[in-house]
Amino acid sequence: MSGIRYDWQQAEIRAIYDQPLLELIYQAASIHRQYHDSTKIQVCKLISIKTGGCPEDCSYCAQSSRYKTEVKPQALLEKETVVSIAQTAKQQGVSRVCMGAAWREVRDNSQFETVLEMVREVTDMGLEVCCTLGMLTTDQAKRLEAAGLYAYNHNLDTSQEYYSTIITTRTYGDRLHTIDNVRQTNVTVCSGGILGLGETVDDRIGMLHTLSNLQPHPESVPINILSQVPGTPLENQPDVPIWDIVRMIATARILMPVSDVRLSAGRARLSQVEQALCFMAGANSIFSSDDNKMLTVTTPCPDYNADREMLNLLGLEMRPPSQRPEKVVSPAVVG
Repeated sequence: MSGIRYDWQQAEIRAIYDQPLLELIYQAASIHRQYHDSTKIQVCKLISIKTGGCPEDCSYCAQSSRYKTEVKPQALLEKETVVSIAQTAKQQGVSRVCMGAAWREVRDNSQFETVLEMVREVTDMGLEVCCTLGMLTTDQAKRLEAAGLYAYNHNLDTSQEYYSTIITTRTYGDRLHTIDNVRQTNVTVCSGGILGLGETVDDRIGMLHTLSNLQPHPESVPINILSQVPGTPLENQPDVPIWDIVRMIATARILMPVSDVRLSAGRARLSQVEQALCFMAGANSIFSSDDNKMLTVTTPCPDYNADREMLNLLGLEMRPPSQRPEKVVSPAVVG
């Protein structure tokens, strides 16, 4: 299998996903090596620049104002605070800093101006900067681009069919529209989903079908594992088996060979051996931390020292931001 396709059919994707596990991992690992340096892992840092108080009803989210969780609403961080966190992260080998704000959508106000300043200053440090700020317009995407933004994250979360079970305050089409707005710029797209929402395998296949038929594919595809947050509707969901996680990573790698597949939220509960399986299956990015949390206190995250020890053990290196260009273009397969 070679080249990039944008015409995957759901039956094809299901056949890949259902292969014997070791064969699936082998295929994914082989494709990974065609397009990526398998010795490099990008280490990212996620900063919650504005926490809690979100008006949306995402059933998994600790930051929704509709649920009573450990997360307390906080105002937008000072620019200097964000820059300081980014500087510490860079010293630890992080090459990508992601800034998340618990907003439904971006508004053209002083807070957005502050975010643009954050993007400029952290970009000037030589880091890739990603933002996840909710829905945004084409004009706002262009302003982020002008500030130096490298990537915009807007996850699909799950399949179009299952989506309304998890979220009612915006539509699947709203999410795709924001991705389209980002595509009007040179900002790269980061879009993936969450495992463990109560979805079926068909829902997982449906989400991968949507992502793999976007042209171009998202440059980043995060695979998140649900962190069950007390106080949210999904607090009693069972853990996702490691084999399901590996299958999703491997299938995503085969469908979207050039994309970075990011082992994201929920990694803290995986052992080093389980994480090694994920890397073998094609994951080439992780989120690390200085405070053992990924975004909020409800999502544990390994710290820099633990991750450095694991990467050293596996013979893996931290990928610098200059390792790859912003966009990699490969010829599409015709027919």
